Amino acid sequence: MQEDVARQTVQLAIRSGKVSGQLLWKALKAYVAHHNKKKAAKEVAKNTPIKGKQSVKQLVGQGQGVSSMDIGDSGIRDFKRIANKYGVDFAITKDRSIDPPKYTVFFKAKDADAITAVLKEYAAKQTKRKESKEKERPSILQKLKKFKEIVAKTPNKQKERRKEQER
Repeated sequence: MQEDVARQTVQLAIRSGKVSGQLLWKALKAYVAHHNKKKAAKEVAKNTPIKGKQSVKQLVGQGQGVSSMDIGDSGIRDFKRIANKYGVDFAITKDRSIDPPKYTVFFKAKDADAITAVLKEYAAKQTKRKESKEKERPSILQKLKKFKEIVAKTPNKQKERRKEQER
């Protein structure tokens, strides 16, 4: 909130009892120089390309060729990490018309080697994940069910209740 107010207001401070024409001219000149400096900085920020994750429109607008690849729901985070590691610009879109939704990644890089490295590492990570899922591991629910049966089979000790009067 405070930054918005500071951006919108113009602060002009002059130390003097009387304001002369020359003093006012110097103050306005300093203001114009400051304004031009801010404007130039804004232009530089606008012209520098965005790195990493961005929209498809921004990615295509940079003028280089864009490649695409379909990925599953589970691999989005892995792809982001790997792409940022290699400095590849990318954009992720979600196709909601299909159930479950399909994700498409558009990416580009200055080097074709960076793209191939990202794809190799991503493919290796996905195959490793699939192999670990395919291993025969019993689910936690099955283990829980098994232990419930074991507990049910164990004989329960009945507490003896005696009522005795003590004097």
